[in-house]
Amino acid sequence: MLVPQAESSAGPLAGGGETGVLMRSFEWSRTPLGPVEGWPQSLRTIVSTCLNSRFPILVWWGPDLVMLYNDAYRDIVGSKHPHALGAPGREVWPEIWPIIGPMLDGVISRGEATWSENTLLRLVRRGFPEECYFTFSYSPIRDESGGIGGVFTAVTETTEQVLNARRLRILRELAAATGGAGDAEDVCQAAAEVLGTDAADAPYALVYLAEGDGARLAASVGIDPAGPLAPARLDPADTTWSAMDVLHVGASKKIDQVPAPGSGSALVLPILAQGENRATGVLVAGLSEYLVLDDPYRGFLGLVAGQIGSAIATARAFEDARRRAESLAELDRAKTAFFSNVSHEFRTPLTLLLGPLEELLRGEVKPGGERGAVALAHRNALRLLRLVNTLLDFSRIEAGRIQASYVPTDLATVTADLASTFRSSVERAGLRLRVECPPLREPVYVDREMWEKIVLNLLSNAFKFTLEGEIAVSLRVAGRSVELRVEDTGTGIPQHELSRVFERFHRVEGAKGRTQEGTGIGLSLLQELVRLHGGSVRVDSAPGKGSAFIVSVPLGTDHLPGDRVGAATTLASTGLGSAPFVEEASRWISDPTADVPPERARAAAGERRERVLVADDNADMRDYLRRLLAERWEVEAVADGAQALAAIRRRRPDVVLSDVMMPGLDGFGLVAALRADHDTASLPIVLLSARAGEEAQAEGRSSGADDYLVKPFSARDLVARVRANLDLGQARSQTIS
Repeated sequence: MLVPQAESSAGPLAGGGETGVLMRSFEWSRTPLGPVEGWPQSLRTIVSTCLNSRFPILVWWGPDLVMLYNDAYRDIVGSKHPHALGAPGREVWPEIWPIIGPMLDGVISRGEATWSENTLLRLVRRGFPEECYFTFSYSPIRDESGGIGGVFTAVTETTEQVLNARRLRILRELAAATGGAGDAEDVCQAAAEVLGTDAADAPYALVYLAEGDGARLAASVGIDPAGPLAPARLDPADTTWSAMDVLHVGASKKIDQVPAPGSGSALVLPILAQGENRATGVLVAGLSEYLVLDDPYRGFLGLVAGQIGSAIATARAFEDARRRAESLAELDRAKTAFFSNVSHEFRTPLTLLLGPLEELLRGEVKPGGERGAVALAHRNALRLLRLVNTLLDFSRIEAGRIQASYVPTDLATVTADLASTFRSSVERAGLRLRVECPPLREPVYVDREMWEKIVLNLLSNAFKFTLEGEIAVSLRVAGRSVELRVEDTGTGIPQHELSRVFERFHRVEGAKGRTQEGTGIGLSLLQELVRLHGGSVRVDSAPGKGSAFIVSVPLGTDHLPGDRVGAATTLASTGLGSAPFVEEASRWISDPTADVPPERARAAAGERRERVLVADDNADMRDYLRRLLAERWEVEAVADGAQALAAIRRRRPDVVLSDVMMPGLDGFGLVAALRADHDTASLPIVLLSARAGEEAQAEGRSSGADDYLVKPFSARDLVARVRANLDLGQARSQTIS
């Protein structure tokens, strides 16, 4: 107990060490207690007993509640020692007297002891109001008269335990809140919400995420997000929080004189994510005005920043995994669509190849029709060859085995010649073809076969999706590059599809064109061929206004691999020239005499024949089906579902034979439209499709079709299916009537 020490004759108050020296120098006669000799015996006994206790003990004595305490209590008094010794409590603790004063008065007046646990008392013992917690008891001390002369206090400071428990709770809540966050933004928002419940440790907080050469505000709490202390972005020149220094150095930094809630200081800490080479962001934590930034306080804020960094790393890992999974799923969907498209692309020409050959082998072709059957088979054999070569080119590029031979080329002449091969088909379709390829000042190094594929693919696409207007091909020098521009006034590409037109396997759904045929790798292959020339390709388009594909290829040879300039290629060529492209394009043009409504073509027959309506976007397939069926029934052939619907409403057929994949209104859409109309709900419908398997057939029948025929099919099977469905239609008519 820090009490006055008399000389060695003072008996029970004698003591040695620092306490004894201090107490011997203390003049108690100047205090309300007076000389030690005049103290009541009860007080002298308590003081003597508690003198060497290692626990903090305080005695309040007399009407002024003078403070007597031992050495262990000195840490609680802090800078107020030794002036607090023997001084009235009201003078020593004015900042907490409104709290403890009434408690002491109650003990003295009623003689009842009290107990307080983890009570917050903001002591000023280091020059500022400090957040302190104490567990203490007040017990009355009886004097010789039997009255209450003072109060005995056993006290334990629990500040460290309370702060640790509070901070541990915040860390647990922070881990729980950020553990399930979806992305880095969610982590920062969740962290800010948790920190908002702990204003005692962090009056405000800002979380910035590194972005480019700066950082952007991801979350804030306890501070105006629109104010000057919470800029939306911190750039390298910003000095508000010295965040860039913290980001680059990776060490925390204390910022003083901050005009914000709290002590006027803040700690800026790096947010370090595991596996990152640099800080992923910074945490700006306002410091409490009631706490000293000691090691535990700094360590707690460091753990907060670490938890945020760990959660961000986890969220980004999950996000990366999710994106990879989505990418794989999208690739799987694209591959499924690709194989479905390829199946269609192979099965249609296979039907038109096998069918005529089988007829020839069985001798079922009419005299004089042999040449037409062979020509049909030949055309579709070439189409199959072109498809195989396209897939071969694509696989070579994917495997890195493509071999180019770059030679100086008069690119203007080559391009103009290739474009002119389409002129006849373009003009037959009622379009204009404009070619502007003036001579260039120097030859351009290209692989001629690849360049041919680039130009022919662009022209073929333009023709497929341009139903009126014109197609323009131009070639010009732009700086140190040459630009090929193929423009059309076609259907155009929706804005949300522009970024995906060059993706492999991707096809623009619902695009209105002359045919639905295609594999979905043409533009992707084209882009790769352009890249092999060190060039680039882009597209400008708007729905209903047309598209412009621009290919840019550098001049000279510096951008090309030196060993391939003028080199010979050892791989088999996949080039077929322009003939297959032009031949296929010509088949997309409807022949106005081929699809004459049968009521006019057979008006002279004088008898009613059962009618079959054929819908298919492939001209060869329409002709083939018409020829197979026309010997037995009246046949009308149209190019898509919309034309079929119009023809049916004009004159109802007895059965509908429709392809599934057609531009605009496809086979499934046609079935749905017919089944929804009372007048055509019972009309027999047979679907033709390249999609094989039980699931495809089940899907076809569940759509409302009566039959589903997979390509390639035999002529006899087709005739038998049509016959069966004509009988079905008659049975339905009799039932209805």
